Amino acid sequence: MSIPIAVVPVAGRGTRLLPLTKSQPKEMLPLGRKPTVQHVVQELVQSGVEQILFITGPGKAAIENHFDIDTDLITSLRENGKEDLLGELDFERAPVQYYYSRQRRQLGLGHAILCAEAFVGNQPFLVALGDSLIGLDATSTICQRMVTEFESSGAEAVIAFQEVPREDVVHYGIAKPRGMAGDVFELQDLIEKPSVDEAPSNLAVAARYICQPTIFEMLKRTQPGKGGEIQLTDAFRLVLGQGGRILGLRLGPNEHRYDVGNFASYYQAFIESAFSDPQCGGEVRRFVKELIESEA
Repeated sequence: MSIPIAVVPVAGRGTRLLPLTKSQPKEMLPLGRKPTVQHVVQELVQSGVEQILFITGPGKAAIENHFDIDTDLITSLRENGKEDLLGELDFERAPVQYYYSRQRRQLGLGHAILCAEAFVGNQPFLVALGDSLIGLDATSTICQRMVTEFESSGAEAVIAFQEVPREDVVHYGIAKPRGMAGDVFELQDLIEKPSVDEAPSNLAVAARYICQPTIFEMLKRTQPGKGGEIQLTDAFRLVLGQGGRILGLRLGPNEHRYDVGNFASYYQAFIESAFSDPQCGGEVRRFVKELIESEA
């Protein structure tokens, strides 16, 4: 993979998940047997990423601790005859380097990306939101496909999109395609959280981006919006306004986005990840089926 750097913003406070997130990062909430952010990292490693920069904030030390190599735990498992559990720690030895930088003020996703400028330098880079994964168990190929399109097209950016119900467009950045929107399409505009009537499509930004380093200059020129936040969507609109090309890629039919941002989406993501558990999935499915039937 010729884009070895990924930036993973994890500084958000997760206020929509209080009190669950009062003392625990939302990115560390479990999805099946793994915390959410581990799913994201495994997706990136599977895609060939070699360096991951987490943009962190207050109360996020658990993320750093999770990806450290815990030699004391390894020794304890071996000494107590629990070697069979060592395989659960294989993610510690993934061929990737971890780095951390603080977003000292909560000023939006665009500002979080700006915090990565010194690390990224003049290289293109991938952005993956730490509270959203694409598919379970690193089965998605969206990042590889985005890299292929990015390199072959010379575009300023490539963004992943998912189709959402029309009534849900009010929660997302929505694509205005230039012409017909196939699996790969060119953007004419991006509209942040439009009304149902104003939405130009039902294609919503799906938490994965590849950017040229020129995005940093666009972010510096982006005017803060509500709450003083700098939005990545607004920076992309500046790119488009100057004639830059941005491509959109649709998620594949089996590349569902799992968003740990509110209780409804978190519950759905957890249930589906529990269903897919190779050891307990069948038992969980039977339990849920019996529960539904008993309430019918």
